[in-house]
Amino acid sequence: MNGVETDRLGEYLKVRRQALAPERAGLVRGGLRRTPGLRREEVATLADVSVDYYERLERSRATNPSAAVIARLAVALQLDPDETSHLYRLAGHPAPAPAPERQVDPSILFLLDSLDATPAHVLDTETNVLAQNALSVALFGDFVGRPGRERNMAWRWFTDPRTRAHNIPEEHEEIGRGWTAELRGVVAEQGSAGDAARLVAELREASTEFAGYWTTMEVYRFRTMRKTFVHPVTGTIEVNCDMVPGPAGSPRLMVLRPEPGSDVARRLRRLHESLAGPAGAVG
Repeated sequence: MNGVETDRLGEYLKVRRQALAPERAGLVRGGLRRTPGLRREEVATLADVSVDYYERLERSRATNPSAAVIARLAVALQLDPDETSHLYRLAGHPAPAPAPERQVDPSILFLLDSLDATPAHVLDTETNVLAQNALSVALFGDFVGRPGRERNMAWRWFTDPRTRAHNIPEEHEEIGRGWTAELRGVVAEQGSAGDAARLVAELREASTEFAGYWTTMEVYRFRTMRKTFVHPVTGTIEVNCDMVPGPAGSPRLMVLRPEPGSDVARRLRRLHESLAGPAGAVG
């Protein structure tokens, strides 16, 4: 860490300490205080570091604090995820991977509801389906209402033949490799204790195909690809499968996009018009 970064770290710690009221930290305000925020010794106690070491950090006299110390300081100062990432960077450490978001952002739900003639669903980082529009439910069934792994797209792909029946056999290998490569990237971000690692362990037990793909060590995030689906009402339909990303760790919108003005687009429009009830998100 160079001197400029050390100075910035000390200043940032000082500003955040002075901004945190004792009551918010679960402390009694008692006694005269020079600032409305916490004292240095209070932050040191909350972060389980010595008062001397914390004072040296804040005064830019200590360098190279460990990631564990930075993590404890972030908790002690009640920093939000963006503030925590900034603190890590000032200390010369990579920011921690964000925790997976389970709540769907209202803007994503708005987009989902707007796609009334295009199948679409919302996935979290582990490929669990969090929301669907009416066409998604009509074509693939209700994922959201199913329990546990039954709402996970990767799990269903490797363990449920009915899920594979939606796609033509020529695409099966590419899709399977894609889900596997996607999960490997998520495991790398979350670490061995994350939800994705538990899902991978279960998939390796449940599917020899997945276990085989896993050994290839391919890793890449979702790629736009052409997919061909077979449905008893619409017949065979070709669409572009796109992923609309959100912030890191947040749910993403998967859109099955037909070519504008194509026969597939017209068939999907007719299916939408035939559906009873609103075409909003299911959940």
